[in-house]
This record gives sequence, structure tokens and C-alpha cells, in this order.
Amino acid sequence: MKYLPRVSGRAVVASVAAVAAAVGGVVSQSAGAPTAVQATALQQRLDSLLNDSRYDGSQVALVVRDATTGETLYDRNGDQRMLPASNTKLFTSTAAMHVLGPSYRFHTDVLATAPVVGGKLRGNLYLKGYGDPTALESDYVGLAKQLSAAGVRRVDGDLIADDTYFDHVRLGDSWAWDDEPFYYNAQISALTLAPNTDYDSGTAIVESRPGAAAGTPVNLSLVPANGVIKLINTATTGAAGSSNTLNIERDHGTNIVRVTGSVPLGASVGQEWVTVWEPELYAADVFRRALASQGIQVSGRIENAATPSTAKQLARDESMTVGELMTPFLKLSNNMHAETLVKAMGAVVEADGSWSAGLGVVTDYAQSIGVDTSRIRLSDGSGLSRKVNVTADSVTDVLIGAKKEPWWQQWYDALPIAGNPERFVGGTLRSRMLNTPAANNLHGKTGSLTGVTALSGYVSTKDGRKLVFSMLSNNYLVSPRSIEDAVGVTLASWSDQAAPAAVSPNSLRTTQTTCDLEWDKAC
Repeated sequence: MKYLPRVSGRAVVASVAAVAAAVGGVVSQSAGAPTAVQATALQQRLDSLLNDSRYDGSQVALVVRDATTGETLYDRNGDQRMLPASNTKLFTSTAAMHVLGPSYRFHTDVLATAPVVGGKLRGNLYLKGYGDPTALESDYVGLAKQLSAAGVRRVDGDLIADDTYFDHVRLGDSWAWDDEPFYYNAQISALTLAPNTDYDSGTAIVESRPGAAAGTPVNLSLVPANGVIKLINTATTGAAGSSNTLNIERDHGTNIVRVTGSVPLGASVGQEWVTVWEPELYAADVFRRALASQGIQVSGRIENAATPSTAKQLARDESMTVGELMTPFLKLSNNMHAETLVKAMGAVVEADGSWSAGLGVVTDYAQSIGVDTSRIRLSDGSGLSRKVNVTADSVTDVLIGAKKEPWWQQWYDALPIAGNPERFVGGTLRSRMLNTPAANNLHGKTGSLTGVTALSGYVSTKDGRKLVFSMLSNNYLVSPRSIEDAVGVTLASWSDQAAPAAVSPNSLRTTQTTCDLEWDKAC
């Protein structure tokens, strides 16, 4: 499916200050329009922020536009390709809302080709996933209950895990090998499982507790309980008050998780997320346990195969809607949600659940709302890939185009909100721009990779004028994150009728958390 280009409404105009200079400094102002002095003052404030020494030898792009008219109010390097990190999710999420639709639901089916006779299924039982990134242990229990209610008591064959709705490419283009064990870099499968209501699909949680006395082994457990992950535990309990040096990491190519280090006596329960190798087998293992809990015995093994076309559905579980998924996806910047949506769009539109097909759909949608897609490159849906290149111009095109869509309000509400401490409201911006005019005002998407930070979104000025902005910073050695915040506060403080007050990045540093990565659970 292709999308015809839509006129973006972008009006790249000369600044009011430049027009004023051309006519001797006098400009006729319509009601509510900024004066030349105020427009120039805003540009000077932003220039001063971006002239920070942290940008010596690095790159920054910033574009500010009117959210309604598309008029450009500030442009520094807006046409330059940059790494956007998780700002890539702005392209993915808007395409998903348009292509799949806010009411779209993922589903997981249980099927069989053989009949159920006397409580026995005389053949294999098939568990087929259609990409649900929000499936929990409780959902697999719900499927088991449906089978029990249908009278199934025994499966004489194997339990077959079917994830063929997507291709078998598990990790994205150029994803870093040393990120592979960590929850923000999990494998993408059409049949998967999340251990919690952050919906970190493709991961499990290792819980750790100190032993009864110093020198004893650390106590470990898995959430959810499963037989796929094998824990190798050499961690010990340290003296009370000693350092916590616990390290939990999965071996490449296996589900062996090694736990080393020390946990002090009396420490609280610790949690660490680990990715799972071949998550469809993990989901099937948890489902088999759910079947057992409902009194349904599976005599065979767990295998990986496609479901025959003649199979009949015995049970189905459905996810939340895509519109509802936007909240955990965008608030917490969930990479796995982004990639699942990309592959789902490929499967729905092109009957091809691959990155290449899905990214083609995302690109087509971006073009339809005015993005010059010849100037950008999308290599994944989350921004983990360092091959993604977009421009600040293109990001603001997406923001302006999305605002015209019927689903915009639900999507806009799902963006992180600056300075709001509620985790599923403020999201990755909950500890930033606290107690400033940007707090509970600026809705934006963050982005973080080593040497990359980004912030793009919407902010209302002091006069209530809604702006869109995109700020992308690359190849720095010292984080300019506080400069992003200063830009957000400057825009929120701006009035068309009065020069904006100067905002110092230094004054905002104390409002940030100690971590600098949006995917850090401590943030």
C-alpha cells in the first residue's frame, strides 16, 4: 500500500527580523504576531544556548516551527542528516497509528488439527503468535483456561511454538553486540512474552535476595518461572553494609545466565531484566506451565514449526489496542514495541513481517505527510541502529503532519510530559525541566545513544501558541542534555509580545537524574 504525498503546509519564510531589516526595520504586525524585536530576541537566546562549548567538535541541529502554520521560527542545520536515537519512534508510532489504526489488536491463538475425544487432543497443540508485545504470563493462563473450559485434559502430541507471522531475523540492523543481553535490545518474535506491565517483551526478570548469612549463596528466582533460562549462580552474600556488586548477564547464543558478585546481608530484593534467546520457546514453556496449572498434561515436547493451514482455533487472546499501546511504548521509549509495530505493518500491508517491508510502509506514510524521504534513512523502528539518519526538518514535518490526524490527541497524550513525576505520564521526561514553564506543558520524545541525545515535540509558549521543535545532538563528549532542557524552557517562556528571559543550562542540571540513558530503569 502506497500513500500519496500530502502538502505538508510547511512555509519556510524569512524571519521577521530579516523582513524588518529589508524595509528599514518597520514591519506591520497582525494581532498576536511576534514583533521583529521579539523574534530576533528568541533567535539570539537559542543561538547563545547552541554556542555552548560542549558542541565544539560536535554537531547540533535545532528547528522550531509553528505547529499550525508550519512557519519556521528558528533553523540551525535543519537539513543536515543526524542520528536521532529514539526520536526514530516518532516516525514508527505515527505510521502505526495511521496504518494499523488506534483500534488494532494483536492476538495469540491456540489451534489443533486433531479432534478432542474424551478430553484428549489426539495430536499436536499449536501456539501461534501474531506479534503481541504485551502478552503476559496471565494471558497464557487465560488461554489455558479456555482450553480447560472446552474440555481438554490431555495433549497426546507436542506443543508447537509458531512465530512465522514475522520473519526469523531477531535483531535489528547494526545493533550493538554488547547490548544483546540487556532488556532494551531483546529479540523480536511474533510469539513472545513480557514479565511485567512495562511490557518488556522477550525478557525475563532475575530476582535476587541475600542468603541467611554472610558467605552463603545469593537466592535467585525467575519471573515468570520458566525452564528455558538456566541460572549459573556463583554470587555470594556479603557482610551487612558491603557493596552490592551483583552482575547478571546472558551468554551469547544461549539461555545460560551467569550471576556473579556479592549482595550485602539485609539488602532488599533486586531485579534485573535479561533477554531471552529464541523467545517463542520461552513463551511456549510458560504456556505449558499454564496448561499444567489448569490440569492439562502435554505428553510431547516443545517444538518450533508452522501451524498447518487446516488447523482450527481452540482459544484466542487479544492485546490492548495500538492506541493504548502508545502509552507504555512512548512514555518508556520501549524499543521492542517499535520493532514489533514495524514488522506488524509489513505483515498487514505487504504480507511480509520483516523489517524491510515494515520500514517501507513507515517511509510511505512519512512521505504522505510531507517528509522528503529522499533525504532520510530508516534502518529500524526504535533508533537503536546507528544507520538511521533523519533531519530536524523531517522530524518537525512528522510532528506537524501528525497534528492533522484524527488520532493525534491520543498519540500526543502518550508522549512523555516534562516535569510530571508520574512514571506513565512524565515518562522519560519526568525528571527534567521540573518547576519551569515547560513542566506539564512540553510533550516530547527523548533519544539516547552514546554520543547522541535528542528531544523533539510540542510546547506552548507563554501566549498559548503551540510550537513544534526538534533538537538533535551528535558526537559530543560531554552531554548537552541540559541545553535541550534550556531550549524547551526558553520556548515555553517565550511571548510574542515580550523578549524571552534568558535560561541557563547550568540552572537545570540539578533537576536531572544521575543517569543519562532513557532506557535505564533507574531514570
